[in-house]
Amino acid sequence: MANPLVQHFFDEPTNTFSYAVSDPDSNACAIIDSVLDFDYAAGKTDVRSANEIIDYIRGKKLKVEWIIETHVHADHLSAAPYLHNELGGKTGIGAHIVEVQEIFGKAFNAGTEFARDGSQFDALFEEGDRFQIGNLEGRVLHTPGHTPACLTYVIGDAAFVGDTLFMPDYGTARCDFPGGNARTLYQSIQKVLSLPQETRIFLCHDYQAPGRDEYQHMTTVAEQRKANIHVHEGISEEEFVKMRTERDATLDMPRLILPSVQVNMRAGHLPPAEDNGQVYLKVPVNLF
Repeated sequence: MANPLVQHFFDEPTNTFSYAVSDPDSNACAIIDSVLDFDYAAGKTDVRSANEIIDYIRGKKLKVEWIIETHVHADHLSAAPYLHNELGGKTGIGAHIVEVQEIFGKAFNAGTEFARDGSQFDALFEEGDRFQIGNLEGRVLHTPGHTPACLTYVIGDAAFVGDTLFMPDYGTARCDFPGGNARTLYQSIQKVLSLPQETRIFLCHDYQAPGRDEYQHMTTVAEQRKANIHVHEGISEEEFVKMRTERDATLDMPRLILPSVQVNMRAGHLPPAEDNGQVYLKVPVNLF
């Protein structure tokens, strides 16, 4: 079976990598973890980052079959609706999105117009589900811990892990968001690290660990097992849970978590306009 061609796109303000994943034997492709630019201070969105992906796909004459998310991101807004309108393709996310929608639907006091059943997406993926990108087959691993709905997409020799893992010199995802769990994350990481050693791991973020002057988007299972500072071979589950819990207690909330979650739990759509025709994002005071 052929392995995918992977093109990465980097949004430095949010340290986010997005991917166009294409079948070398056809023109089919998928987009993973897109970014909608957002100026929080001005309350303005922009599609510069999404347009880079569109230009690449049109330049390569690719056909988008999927626009998928590894999870409900807390650090950037998804551009999935804009990409869908421009390029087509079905949208997808993990089936446990309904848990995230329930948690944050209450947190943001979303009204009855906000469906908490995942119906904003075309597909809700479960553990073991499979999907096609042309002749490529993707399969789904449910890898919760950072959030309840986190997925890893395994496509040929490539695994797209979202926030579950970072580069080996930076470690692993935080687990202190609502629905997160350090013990669950450890178990999810072991699932990823049981893939073949040569599997390419594509990351959603890189924060440049001290001493490294370049952003990196890809590692391998072998490198993670050997050198990940939080979870390399020999680190027990109890050791990991203790480290992760203590570290999370020192972390600030992501800068864009409040706008991001409100939008991403709606599959990238903004909340409905109010009676004056204006769209608003809420800031819960002293909630988190």
